[in-house]
Amino acid sequence: MKDILHRNNVHVSGSGTTPMLFAHGFGCDQSMWRFITPAFQQDYKIVLFDHVGFGNSDVQAFVPGKYNALQAYANDMLEICEELNLSQIIFVGHSVSAMIGILAALQEPDRFQKLILIGPSPRYINDEDYVGGFNAKDIDGLLDFLDSNYLGWSSTMAPVIMANPERPELSQELTNSFCRANPEIAKNFARLTFLSDNRADLPKVKMPALILQCSEDVIAPNSVGEYVYSQLPNSRLVVMKATGHCPNLSHPEETIAAIKGFL
Repeated sequence: MKDILHRNNVHVSGSGTTPMLFAHGFGCDQSMWRFITPAFQQDYKIVLFDHVGFGNSDVQAFVPGKYNALQAYANDMLEICEELNLSQIIFVGHSVSAMIGILAALQEPDRFQKLILIGPSPRYINDEDYVGGFNAKDIDGLLDFLDSNYLGWSSTMAPVIMANPERPELSQELTNSFCRANPEIAKNFARLTFLSDNRADLPKVKMPALILQCSEDVIAPNSVGEYVYSQLPNSRLVVMKATGHCPNLSHPEETIAAIKGFL
């Protein structure tokens, strides 16, 4: 069904047969992988896509009742995999898409070979002995700001998420990416992301997983990376020198090296 590939603006490239499926984080699109994918073009089949509402996806495909949980985005991804007949997939997911990938892998485990999770967080809100990095009031404030002033939120939050202030062009790119997204869809996706709790899903994952944790990341702090590592049975944790939440943009060489070391 060509509609699925159009819906998610799917692009396939590369000379290999084993698929590497790259899933972008909140407010971004597949262009965020442009420094990473060339390193794998020779040996893998590269599959890139945009979540509905972001990049060049089909905004008309967004149905509010359908996209009311992260599972809906996992289902989209599985439809892409089925349409392209992908198996033995190496999944690479950034930020919230790390959890979306886990949901997809739990639903169709035979389709996935390995998971590479960049800055994953199963829950952003602190809970008893779990440190997610935010208290409930922080998240409420963040979502209220997002609802009332999406463009203001974008320009304020992008530098915090990106870090690396000595390279302002990176924050500007993230701001621009946020601002290109459909605001209503982005607000919905933010709510699903920041209020999600996927902790119970982690122990069910059987395939090997690599967790890439940035050394300073306000969105997914070290405590979260350690937690994900402790809960994913067959996982390896790499704490990178990279700072910020988007090492695929800010520190691509280190990101590539860590992925290659795992593969």
